[in-house]
Amino acid sequence: MNKELANSLFESLSSGVRLDVFRLLVKHAPTGLVAGEIASELALPPTNLSFHLKAMTHTGLVNVTQEGRYQRYRANLTVMQSLIDYLTAECCTGHPELCLDTGEASGCCDSD
Repeated sequence: MNKELANSLFESLSSGVRLDVFRLLVKHAPTGLVAGEIASELALPPTNLSFHLKAMTHTGLVNVTQEGRYQRYRANLTVMQSLIDYLTAECCTGHPELCLDTGEASGCCDSD
């Protein structure tokens, strides 16, 4: 992943609605949800939701497949993991395993 792609992905998540939608799709991975289920779960009007889904599919953060007359949306977990890897690649001088292997912050990640 490069800086330009990472920036594009962050821009696609910069809306609170989009972040909520993406987190919901991650929760329902790998099966995903149809647009109506997303709208219902998040209490969003369909036209508002479709605008946000389009932005996230444009960046590749979300995939969509046609199922009859419905469209099923899925979080692209590969892209999500690539973004996480990009963010942590330089942790602890390029050795993120030193910081992240126990899931707790180590000396290099202290906020003091």
